[in-house]
Amino acid sequence: MVLCYWGIAFYFLTAAIHTFSYALHGGTPLLNRLPRPLQALHALFYTTITTFPLLVTIVYWGVIFRGVYPTGWFPQVFTAWSNISEHALNTCFALFEIFFTRTNPAPWIHLLWLIAILACYLGLAYITVATKHQYVYSFLNPAEAKNGLVAAYVFGIAVAICIIFAAVRGLVAARKWVTEEKMGKHGKFYGGRGMGTGEVELETVRMWEK
Repeated sequence: MVLCYWGIAFYFLTAAIHTFSYALHGGTPLLNRLPRPLQALHALFYTTITTFPLLVTIVYWGVIFRGVYPTGWFPQVFTAWSNISEHALNTCFALFEIFFTRTNPAPWIHLLWLIAILACYLGLAYITVATKHQYVYSFLNPAEAKNGLVAAYVFGIAVAICIIFAAVRGLVAARKWVTEEKMGKHGKFYGGRGMGTGEVELETVRMWEK
């Protein structure tokens, strides 16, 4: 719960900082002035917000929700609101980024980092078991998920993020092809300037600076 809200909060904070810096510095956003390692990390951060929310939504509503409420809806309005805001609205934000921005498809190397992050999160879940003596997710409990189901869930989630990453990458490529190649809409930028070209980190080399 806390991680979902922190993630959404940082999403809005980062978007606000970039918007403010873009307007304040004549169309030169903060990202353009960051060191290259930070630009690469920013690109990975952006990839996480277009992939992990989809995974969270699928796992929660497909696995966790039916395990807790097998025959009905949430018993309380607040519980329904809380879970929808945590496990559904994040996907809405991700879909907005996929379909309504003009970012490039993420590089394939990001997929390895997504799997590494998930592995770290899995480790954190078992650290919680060791320190708090409770499972964050019941399907990670060998006492409940028997006959090798824990391993099946773990590898299933790893496969799922691979499929989600490939699907998102394809959707972004399709969106760019339709809007920029077919419709000729290359975006309107600060002061009527044209579209920039360059690195995958939001195309940081601008045409008017060449």
